[in-house]
Amino acid sequence: MNTDRERDKLRRPFVLGIIAVVSVVQLAGHPPAAFAWLVWGLAAVAIGCGLALSLLPRRQPAERILIPVFAVSSALLFPLATDTAAVVLVVVATATAGERLGRRQAFTIAGAGTAVAVIATWAAADLLHVLGTSSWWLPLTVGLPVYIGIARRNRAEAMAAAELAATQARRAAVSEAREAALEERGRIAREIHDVLGHALSGIAMQLEMADALHGGGRDDEANEAVRRARAMAVSGMGETRRAIHALREDTLPLAQTLTNLANGNAAGFAVRGEPGDVRVEVAQAVIRTAQEAVTNAHRHAPGAEVNLLLEYSDQLVRLTVTDTGAAGAVTTPDHAGSGMGLVGMRERASLLGGTLYAGPADQGWTVRLELPR
Repeated sequence: MNTDRERDKLRRPFVLGIIAVVSVVQLAGHPPAAFAWLVWGLAAVAIGCGLALSLLPRRQPAERILIPVFAVSSALLFPLATDTAAVVLVVVATATAGERLGRRQAFTIAGAGTAVAVIATWAAADLLHVLGTSSWWLPLTVGLPVYIGIARRNRAEAMAAAELAATQARRAAVSEAREAALEERGRIAREIHDVLGHALSGIAMQLEMADALHGGGRDDEANEAVRRARAMAVSGMGETRRAIHALREDTLPLAQTLTNLANGNAAGFAVRGEPGDVRVEVAQAVIRTAQEAVTNAHRHAPGAEVNLLLEYSDQLVRLTVTDTGAAGAVTTPDHAGSGMGLVGMRERASLLGGTLYAGPADQGWTVRLELPR
């Protein structure tokens, strides 16, 4: 589009220059029989205005003066230089008016140019008796090229609008890509915080306790605190692996990810409703909650039957994880969990505008997560 505009800027003065040269050569070779000074003067004014307009950028105040002068001078020249290329100047003038001015102004100048050309032709033939004047109807056509100018202006405006829209679309795409990258970074940061933050803070606390106990001569309790710190480190590494696996699983549909999780943990899995698209952060929260609930069920109810149910509705996605409870044991909640815990799961659900319930049900334990899609 820019290339077309650049070519047009170069083509206009070139064409007008050719018309000017040919007109001057023709007028010099066949001088006007009458009113030579008037013909040369009008030709100089018309050619000068035309060349100035071809070099002048659009929407300049000077064009409101140059275009009317160009149209009137070329219209007066029309009946006096019928055997030269100068007759084309009035056509160029009206087309330029249509292209560079508003519709009302362009039609006004085209009408004025037509009227001047008709009157000048009549005066030259009937009053001044100039030989070789054009037919009476021919000046009526000099205003028609205004429509060509208007069409060219509409085309240029449409191209400019399309170019602007394309530029805005590219900027929007870049902005969306940047926003998506920032959102993904934030999501990964939350995963790291959820997985490692609890484990590392617990390890630091246990080691500080061990150091204090050792300083007080309570070596057995200090060693126990060190062992707890080691257990937290092992659990944190396991949670880290699980989080990385969950991040990679984002490329799979949510139901497929939960199917893989259930198959890997000898758990049942079912889906209700029509599966559809859910936000990435919602899918991630469902996956992390399912992992946490299954891990807790196996830890606190070994041998129990574990089932996962994923339900889709128009507004919500619901995950329910149930276990039948360990034989001869009372199932108790795990508020620390294996890194994230029930507290972390509730916080994540709250941030996404959802809810999480965890509590006893029948003989076992139920975890139910509801999130807006």
